[in-house]
Amino acid sequence: MEEIEVPKYFMCPISLQIMRDPVTTITGITYDRESIEKWFSTTLVITSSSSNDMITCPVTKLPLPRDSDLTPNHTLRRLIQAWCTINACNGVDRIPTPTPLLDKRQVLKLLRELVGANNNKFIITLKKIVALAEQNERNRRLMVEGGVNKAMALFLIRCFKEGNNVVGIEEALRILRLVWTPNDEVKAFVNENSDFVDSLAWILSCSSEKDMRFEVISVLKMAIEVANSSRMERLRLEMFMNITKKVLGDRSVSHQTIKSALHVLIEACPWGRNRMKIIDSGAVFELIELELTKPERHTTEMIINLLAHLCSCADGRAKLLQHACGIAMVSKKILRVSEATDDRAIHILSLIAKFSATNEVIIEMLRVGAVTKLCMVMQADCAPYLKEKATSILRLHSKVWNDSPCIAVYLLSRHPRY
Repeated sequence: MEEIEVPKYFMCPISLQIMRDPVTTITGITYDRESIEKWFSTTLVITSSSSNDMITCPVTKLPLPRDSDLTPNHTLRRLIQAWCTINACNGVDRIPTPTPLLDKRQVLKLLRELVGANNNKFIITLKKIVALAEQNERNRRLMVEGGVNKAMALFLIRCFKEGNNVVGIEEALRILRLVWTPNDEVKAFVNENSDFVDSLAWILSCSSEKDMRFEVISVLKMAIEVANSSRMERLRLEMFMNITKKVLGDRSVSHQTIKSALHVLIEACPWGRNRMKIIDSGAVFELIELELTKPERHTTEMIINLLAHLCSCADGRAKLLQHACGIAMVSKKILRVSEATDDRAIHILSLIAKFSATNEVIIEMLRVGAVTKLCMVMQADCAPYLKEKATSILRLHSKVWNDSPCIAVYLLSRHPRY
């Protein structure tokens, strides 16, 4: 196909690809619909009036209302399709005729069809909304404007209040994940309706399918991201228990589901009550077990970060020390993942050495190589503040650790007072 010369007026000025659905703006320039709509949705506003946000036309640089009409260029589309057909023997794919565009009236009609529909009709309509949302950003934007976000959220709350695991929950979750926009309306809904987060926790507790858990955790992650302090302070223990049992404790779920769950827990940690609830849910044990499966690097970073939060509590440190591999796992990650992980892992060891240092724990740190790893940090090419943190930990229990070869050879040689 590289040898075929494509007519310049078939090419979109933005994507520089053959246009599939050419449309003309009020500035007289023709673009591919997907490209110019993406330009509308992502370009910064240059001026604002009472009626329109103005951006610039990519070609003419003239002001262009963000909500201006895009006129389909049927003649050019037919020429492109004819040219593609003629050159099909040379490997050129034919451009299909664009499907009719979704408009706001159709969105509202679909939502009305859900009211009072029987199970079969209800599922068919939801799947139609899913398919439209998956098509393009334009459809998703129209759905947001048409109130699809709120409609799906209210449906989930109704299922929760009625206690019925009715049909359509997974489709409603998928729609929410696709069209979710963290605007002021969504933020207000999440923060003013405590039942929404509770409904997601309930769905997670009822879910047995991996796909369902992916959808509900994805929506929960987005809800937590827009929750204010008041909402975060009222998160329930049941939610954390469901996350621990249904996601962290299940090795069959996807990596993305696990990462979304970890994100939710990390976002909740700044509130002390939440840390205690996460600890009470059994998360510390499951986090250690999860890390022992050797997950991808970013997941490890999140696990160690979360453990550092939880170990700021005495109960969190106690749970980590109760696991036979707790100290060893944390120590092993130092100098193996990233500087951020080094910082968090050393912080965990520091908390243990300062506040949970029984004789057994001190001996355990020596036995599993934590002391050796701290000595390695002092010799490694890493940030000075990490070296200082490692030194401060070693100084705390130097009398016990003096018999360690690394202490005798390195630390004592640098610090004769020991």
